Amino acid sequence: MNNNTTKKSNTKSQVDNFIQSQENLSLLRFITCGSVDDGKSTLIGRILFESQTLFDDQIQILKQDSKKHGTQGSEIDYALLVDGLSAEREQGITIDVAYRFFSTSKRKFIVADTPGHEQYTRNMITGASTADVAVILVDSRKGILEQTKRHSFLTSLVGIKKVILAINKMDLINYDEDKYMQIINAYKSFAKKLNFDQIYDIPVSALKGDNIIKNTKELSWFRGPTLISLLETVHLEDDKENFCMPIQYVIRPNLDYRSFCGKILSGKISVGDKIKSLPSGKSAKVSSINIGHNQIQEALCDQSISITLDKEIDISRGDVICNNDLPVEVSNIFDVNLSWLSDDECFKGRNYIAKIGTQKMSCQITDLKFKYDVNSLEHVPAKALKLNDIANATITLSKDTPYTEFLEDKSIGKLILIDPISNQTVGAAMINHSMRRATNIHKHNLEITREHREKLNGHSSKLLWFTGISGSGKSTIANALEKELYSRGVRTFILDGDNVRHGLNNDLGFEDADRIENIRRVGEVSKLMLDAGVYVLSSFISPFKSDRTMVRNLFEKDDFIEIFVNTSLSVAESRDPKGLYKKARAGEIPNFTGISSPYETPTSAEIILNTEKQDLKECVNQILSYLNLLN
Repeated sequence: MNNNTTKKSNTKSQVDNFIQSQENLSLLRFITCGSVDDGKSTLIGRILFESQTLFDDQIQILKQDSKKHGTQGSEIDYALLVDGLSAEREQGITIDVAYRFFSTSKRKFIVADTPGHEQYTRNMITGASTADVAVILVDSRKGILEQTKRHSFLTSLVGIKKVILAINKMDLINYDEDKYMQIINAYKSFAKKLNFDQIYDIPVSALKGDNIIKNTKELSWFRGPTLISLLETVHLEDDKENFCMPIQYVIRPNLDYRSFCGKILSGKISVGDKIKSLPSGKSAKVSSINIGHNQIQEALCDQSISITLDKEIDISRGDVICNNDLPVEVSNIFDVNLSWLSDDECFKGRNYIAKIGTQKMSCQITDLKFKYDVNSLEHVPAKALKLNDIANATITLSKDTPYTEFLEDKSIGKLILIDPISNQTVGAAMINHSMRRATNIHKHNLEITREHREKLNGHSSKLLWFTGISGSGKSTIANALEKELYSRGVRTFILDGDNVRHGLNNDLGFEDADRIENIRRVGEVSKLMLDAGVYVLSSFISPFKSDRTMVRNLFEKDDFIEIFVNTSLSVAESRDPKGLYKKARAGEIPNFTGISSPYETPTSAEIILNTEKQDLKECVNQILSYLNLLN
């Protein structure tokens, strides 16, 4: 019994000591990236295997899977340790981002295996967004490829400063030092344009294990450290001293207690520290800090805490608290680097939901300045962004928000864009700097308001938005409706698609980007005319649902009335009052709605008119009835 007790005690002591030693180790997050089939998954699998972080049953399963799915014949296929999706195993590629944890006696690691295919660039950005170091793999046989450059650029874009350039598959070129140096020199020449602080280079063979954990005689000419040794010793910058914490929730169980919850994104906070809340700018001192029910004196980066203050100041979800003497800045217009993550194209003027920190707000892409050519890093003019495009853009938020410049402090220097209709994440943006116009433009308060003008006119003002394909009857109905409203003493104005393009929008064509800008301008003009106290009848094809939603969001709920003039394509084409369908069918008119460009049917129109079954008078009376103006 005494021996058993002693053994258990020794075992417990060893476990406790191991846990304590692991807690004191620093954590390094790194990604592996590069072109397709450069050996990223094999490298990570080899590291996991060699670092002895796998259990016996995992090794046994790996050997079985290697026989079934492997690509290395009778040898172990280490890539299967991270290629978890069936499609990945079938194709021998990485699709999703795979995260793995391992540790050595000197450091803990979280590694992200990111896909090499261009269509999965968005997955790569996800993996890189939290990494400290990037391991960029290059196939020694192929050298620097387009995707190598793309991933290097993306790595630089998301703020990774330290890169390890691992030239893999050295065994396949007989460990040729001259070929190795050619690849290194070519890469460093390319990388001069990127924002890397340091580039380490190292030759490896992930499959054979050369230079991963141990040096081998085949690479005796290389005098540097092994890959693991380099990862263990690469220096990480200390966390920013500037305290920053977006507020996630306010706890107020009674009148006598209020605390503010959030996760510390940078710096640290102690009881007694003076903080400032943004965007309000109010200051207070920290009275207490809690993690759960436990009260502490100091909290560090990445801890989720709640704090109380020595006085009442207005703080709500989405606000940011920071050091009082080094406050975060506030703005609503930003110059950003935008990575487009959606199959749907991005156009100037489109509205989205922006999420920065813990708050959401509407935003607009107000300018697409240029796209980056990831091969040459040259600036290319752009009217639209497609999946995986990266551009410099201007984004305008609906209100002032606290921010940091991304390359200086990532904490709230980045945001994502969400499609308001599908609720899908469509873009990721890194803030370069504020556009100072945000503080230089002020709205002038006029004494005569919309309410005064409506009272003078004797009626309220509305926007009636007619939408439908060409030949559906939009303009005809709008013209007939205006006559009826005029006869009832209602002040009106028609904004017709063709008429507007003769003046205000005569610089626009009919490509998707120009169509969006056309609708954006008309929406803004309609808003101004509503302030004049009149009924605005806007008659535009407006084929895209997102653009009609953009205009709708400019107005109060009851001010915008969408009227869908529903007519089938065959009927509209048979009418063809302007001969446009005939020309479109002959290929003389590109991007013609219904023929070579889509029309997205409204799903929430207030009024639906069927001009195949209703005559003109019935259509007009239906609108008047909705407006309570029929009698």
